[in-house]
Amino acid sequence: MLKPGDVAPEFILPGEDGQDVSLTKLLQDSALILYFYPADFTPGCTKEACAIRDIHEDILSVGLKVLGISPQDQESHRRFKEEHNLPFTLVCDPEKVAIRMYDAQGPLGFGVRRITYLVSQGQKIQDAMQANVKIEQHTNFIRKAIMLRETAGIKRQPTPE
Repeated sequence: MLKPGDVAPEFILPGEDGQDVSLTKLLQDSALILYFYPADFTPGCTKEACAIRDIHEDILSVGLKVLGISPQDQESHRRFKEEHNLPFTLVCDPEKVAIRMYDAQGPLGFGVRRITYLVSQGQKIQDAMQANVKIEQHTNFIRKAIMLRETAGIKRQPTPE
């Protein structure tokens, strides 16, 4: 797992909509919650994605974005996103390019470890956590990032509609 202070490796991978997603472009206007997960539609991954969905407004309110990465294809990500009403982008990494760069590959190269990173706009890892089974630890990690940004006075004003 990458450590705080490490440079977050650049990647360009397709999102569920077929559009390329690059780390540097995402970081142009906000820091990022970057999470790696094993597979769409599994019970643990569904629980994790829905927990992030449920606090997504709080995440946005402190100037963060969310990006999920797993090895599934666009069609799987699109269906997963639609079925669970996920308001954030899911990225396809079937060759495990970013998964390997972020040390999220499972033991002996099988599967994907459940890892969440907080990446600064300067492309540095600010914090990281891994918990493959205790999924609520990822939500707690994100809530802590929200709280720390609120405490630091980082709060976005609501955008007029």
